[in-house]
Amino acid sequence: MNTPIIQTKNLKKYFKTPKGDLHAVDGVNVSINKGETLGVVGESGCGKSTLGRVLLRLIEPTSGSVYFEGNDITNYDKNQMLEMRKNMQIIFQDPYASLNPRMTISDIIAEPIKVCKTITNKHEIENKVQDLMETVGLAERLINSYPHELDGGRRQRVGIARALSLNPKFIVCDEPVSSLDVSIQAQILNLMMDLQDEMGLTYMFITHDLSVVKHISKEIAVMYLGQCVEKATSDELFNNPMHPYTQALLDSIPIANLSSKGNKKRIIKGEVTSPINPKPGCRFYARCPKSKDICLAPDLHLKEIDNNHQVSCVLYD
Repeated sequence: MNTPIIQTKNLKKYFKTPKGDLHAVDGVNVSINKGETLGVVGESGCGKSTLGRVLLRLIEPTSGSVYFEGNDITNYDKNQMLEMRKNMQIIFQDPYASLNPRMTISDIIAEPIKVCKTITNKHEIENKVQDLMETVGLAERLINSYPHELDGGRRQRVGIARALSLNPKFIVCDEPVSSLDVSIQAQILNLMMDLQDEMGLTYMFITHDLSVVKHISKEIAVMYLGQCVEKATSDELFNNPMHPYTQALLDSIPIANLSSKGNKKRIIKGEVTSPINPKPGCRFYARCPKSKDICLAPDLHLKEIDNNHQVSCVLYD
């Protein structure tokens, strides 16, 4: 039986604003087994990218805990986290903004190795960089190129190579294909899945593209305004969405089929509730077609409705 490599317990991240605390991540509990992929989906501003950064402690949590291989890393000091960086890496959304424009491709890929001192011999570092470039499908002739000389797909391959340079066990993939052409998206997704099989990698795959997340994820967590509202296996979520928000999200997927033109779609109406000092109860209440007064009771939590299918909704109490 697989054991979780990464796990959160009541993880929260609030940002101070002039009007109060913005609840970017609010009591999220997720776990990812070794060698598997958890997809995290939701509309812009739901807190999914913040969740990924808090997991890696690129942003410090307000409260709650993050466990890596059973160890609570929430209070690790700077030196302990430097050691932990060898096991936890991130692939950023924008493959251009995340690369230093003044560094060559070889310098960018080698930087984590030099910072963490996993290899100190210059010749060995050069060999490692060449191996990584070959692994992610970058031609050797590009080794002294700069980011602006590459297209989006190659830049993202550089970002992947940099993330792999320390031989990590867990990688947060923060919308790694959203800024790429569709044909390039497929290449990068297939590359990441092949690397996962070869190296036993564990991913948290953050995206707003539901067709992408179905392709790569074993389990999917749906977020809305900082909270996880539904979690299930990929097949179960697509075949049996239970939360009204998840149902509306799946209805938003375009279908290239003229015979489906007359199918009735669930459209989300109403205004998004402010994430600043939100009131107790369901945060989807104002936009939910099935809302009831009981939805405004104290905050809801995920409950297991079916085998490995958890939902945060009073409809299933």
